[in-house]
Amino acid sequence: MTYCLGITTKHGLVLASDSRSNAGYDQVNVCRKMHCFVQPDERVFVVLTSGSVSLTQSVLSLLRHDFDRGEGLASVPSLYDAARHVGDRVRRIAELDRAALERDQFAFNIHFLLGGQVRGEKPYLYLIYPQGNPLAATEESPYLQIGECKYGRPILDRGVRYDQTSLEEAAKYALISLDSTMRSNVTVGPPIDLLTYRADEFRLSRRRRFAANDPELLAVQVQWERSLRMAVRDLPAIRFDEVEG
Repeated sequence: MTYCLGITTKHGLVLASDSRSNAGYDQVNVCRKMHCFVQPDERVFVVLTSGSVSLTQSVLSLLRHDFDRGEGLASVPSLYDAARHVGDRVRRIAELDRAALERDQFAFNIHFLLGGQVRGEKPYLYLIYPQGNPLAATEESPYLQIGECKYGRPILDRGVRYDQTSLEEAAKYALISLDSTMRSNVTVGPPIDLLTYRADEFRLSRRRRFAANDPELLAVQVQWERSLRMAVRDLPAIRFDEVEG
C-alpha cells in the first residue's frame, strides 16, 4: 500500500510519501515514491506515485526519457500542461498493459501527484487519475492525497489553511498525517520522504528522509501523542442527561 500527499500554501508546496510497496507477514519491500525533475532557475517538478510499482516505473521511465531529451516536463509552458503530459504517459502505458492486466483480473489503478512551478506562474499541485485526467488543488482545498488516505485526512482538514499555514507548519502536518496513517495501517511504512519547496526558488534545497528509528521522527511521534492526550483532558466536561430507572 501507499500514502502520499501534497499541500499547497501561499508560500509554496510540501510533498511527502512513505516507501512501503508490499507488506505482509513475511515480506516488506521498500520503494521510493518521490521523484524530482529540475531545471535550475527555470522549472521544478516533484512526482509522487501510488499503485502497481511496475506500472508507475513504466510511466516514470517515459517521463524521464522525455525530460532528458528536452521534451515533456522539460519544455511544457505551465503546470497544467505538465499534468496533461503525465496523463498522456499514463494513457500510453494503459494502451500497452491494461488489456493484459485485466484479462488476469488485475486493475489498472495508478495515481500520481505532481507539484512544482514553471517560471512565470505560481506553484501548483495536481492529482492525475488512472484515466490520465488531472485535478488541481485549490485555496479552498489546499491538499491532495493518493493511496491510503483516510487515516491521515482528519488532521489536514482541521489544520491546513492556504493563506494561514506556513511551510514549516505544513511540513509538520504532513509528517503527523503520515505518522497517523502508519500507526493505523501496517501497509504504510517508512522511510518517509519529506520535501518543502518555497515559491520562486526553482531548486530543491529542503529534503529529508526519515528512517523508522530517526530520533527527530520519534520525538514528533511522542510529543504529538502526549499533546493529543493533554488536549483531550482539557476539553470541557461532557454533560449527560440523568435518566431514571
